[in-house]
Amino acid sequence: MNGSTGRRLTAAALTVVALTTGTTACSSGGSSSAKGENGGTYTLWDPYPQFAKDSAWAKLLDGCGTKAGVKIKRTAFDTSDLANKALLAAQQDNSPDVLIVDNPVVSTLAEAGVLTTTADNKVDTSKVDPNLLAAGQSGGQTYGTPIGANTLALYYNKKVLKAAGVDIASVKDWPSLTAALEKVKKAGKKGITFSAIGTEEGSFQFLPWFWGAGAKLTQLDSSQGESALSLWNGWLKNGYAPNSVLNNTQTTSWQEFATGDYAFAENGTWQLANAEKAGFEYGVLPIPGASGGNAAAPTGGEFVTVPVQGDTGRYATTRKLVACLTSTDNLYATDTTLSYVAPTSVVQNKQVASDAKLKPWVEAVKAAEGRTSDDLGTKYPKISEQMWKAVQTALSGSKSPKDALTAAQNAVK
Repeated sequence: MNGSTGRRLTAAALTVVALTTGTTACSSGGSSSAKGENGGTYTLWDPYPQFAKDSAWAKLLDGCGTKAGVKIKRTAFDTSDLANKALLAAQQDNSPDVLIVDNPVVSTLAEAGVLTTTADNKVDTSKVDPNLLAAGQSGGQTYGTPIGANTLALYYNKKVLKAAGVDIASVKDWPSLTAALEKVKKAGKKGITFSAIGTEEGSFQFLPWFWGAGAKLTQLDSSQGESALSLWNGWLKNGYAPNSVLNNTQTTSWQEFATGDYAFAENGTWQLANAEKAGFEYGVLPIPGASGGNAAAPTGGEFVTVPVQGDTGRYATTRKLVACLTSTDNLYATDTTLSYVAPTSVVQNKQVASDAKLKPWVEAVKAAEGRTSDDLGTKYPKISEQMWKAVQTALSGSKSPKDALTAAQNAVK
């Protein structure tokens, strides 16, 4: 096991960068609670304050507790609060038994000594897609298992494309996408909207293009990275994307698409319910790579983790709770509730069988990549901050894409 967690927490870990991806529509609120003294009570913290005590999610947790012969004491926090609360609790040797946390934060908590590894806690991850599991890996160890995943793709307005004479089947790479945007503009409509805001949301939305060019986060100023930023820059200069992208969150970007004037919007699985209410026919296309194929988009979603406990006798029951929450049947129910794509092929196939509209999302998730994958761990927040600054600098016209990314890489060093 990881030893005395409280003493191992680093100063850097205690100032966690809050990664706000917008991948879960959490409302504010949630209250802290100490772990129950009774051995029959197990504590669970999650980032879903929008789900009340009578929700399907809360009932699932209670059911898993009953099955394991214990009572679940659940506390819900805002995503941005949860990591710091978890670090503080670990420092006080008062961690919850089960912690469900946004995937980029897993490596931060792992490096701080807060979490047990799956090798230690014996949580089974054998059925999880490797690209999704990678978001919870650090230093060659796995810390938890994903409860579900979401990612980005391109929504498109069928009516706008038809009026512009664009066949969606022709959009297979960057040149064909840009050609489609040009046709849409000539037809008097708007091209594409996305979020390039100076926060993690901006990096989250830029990553599919960055990775789709073949660039790597360890070298922001590569020629591939430059080509991705030049693509976005060119869209703004030519009027294919609005200047509002500089301030757009993923929510305001969606609101622009929902007007019915835009051909495309880069957004996530979590907008599916809104897409159904938009009042026009839409489709979904995985984001294309520079020269074809599906670009890797970043994975959103949470991991179920097992924090270090002073009383190691608790792990056996905790393992039963995690196994219940991530069982095939429960994943299907949970991921439908959370608008997530399941992390296992078996459940993904079940999802597509019940709703064909999820097929492009499953394809996008299969091509997706964790932001902290490649052992970036706690380096990711610093890299991401310089990435979104470079995007802002280039799209505002302050610097060329090349100079903006050079400055970003120098800042990371």
